[in-house]
Amino acid sequence: MSNRYAEIDGIIAYIHRHLYEPLPLSRLASYAGYSPFHFTRIFKQRTGLPPLYYVSSLRLQKAKDLLLRTNLSVRDISLEIGQQSQGTFATRFVERVGVTPSEFRHSRFQAEEHLRSLQSLGGWREWQSGATRIGTVEGTVRSEVPFQGVTLVGLFARPIPEGLPLHGMLLHNMGDFRFTNVKPGSYYLMATAVSWGMQALDFLLPYTTLRARFREPLVVTSHSPIPYQEITLHPPEFGDPPILISLPLLMNHFLNRTMYVGK
Repeated sequence: MSNRYAEIDGIIAYIHRHLYEPLPLSRLASYAGYSPFHFTRIFKQRTGLPPLYYVSSLRLQKAKDLLLRTNLSVRDISLEIGQQSQGTFATRFVERVGVTPSEFRHSRFQAEEHLRSLQSLGGWREWQSGATRIGTVEGTVRSEVPFQGVTLVGLFARPIPEGLPLHGMLLHNMGDFRFTNVKPGSYYLMATAVSWGMQALDFLLPYTTLRARFREPLVVTSHSPIPYQEITLHPPEFGDPPILISLPLLMNHFLNRTMYVGK
């Protein structure tokens, strides 16, 4: 890693230490010793996100943590992370996590049920139909470390796993995936994995789940096939943006689909 990126890692540590304080771009850039423009450019090269979007993502992750680990009211949590309006906080939470703060707070039991239901299904293969490679994104998921569980793969609008994926599927353990009828545009391919032995809190707050993401967008056109994608899951790395989307929500969407094809 370049010295420049090492400096950005120092800024990331600084953000974590001062997350509850105002962190305007001017303060972060000044601490780094760069102009706001130059700082934003190299921060985005390191993390894939603009600095203030990264900060807001960490704060939402902290809100998820507070919802599950404390009895603070939603109002108090919104104030704790610097969001003065509870309504604005709730709206952003839904957009980026996929459920309301209250639903997330009370989702632990359902999360455990979803994981048990997936495990009881045994092996499955979920293919989306389609004969042409135009508008098709396909590839394989592997892992750096041994893994048994469920892998969630998705195409997202931004280089962070937040909101419902534009295309998504679940894999039993790892293996091949395919998305068809993908409209022309730019997408970010990301994946994370939930082991069968995990407790609900482990994947409601996925600090330790294996993950993979591509910082550069995958560009889909109406005239060229997309190269085959190789995804390698790895343990979390320092500076990774948080996984904001509710993983149990994605599990529930899968379980509600009507067609399963056994391996």
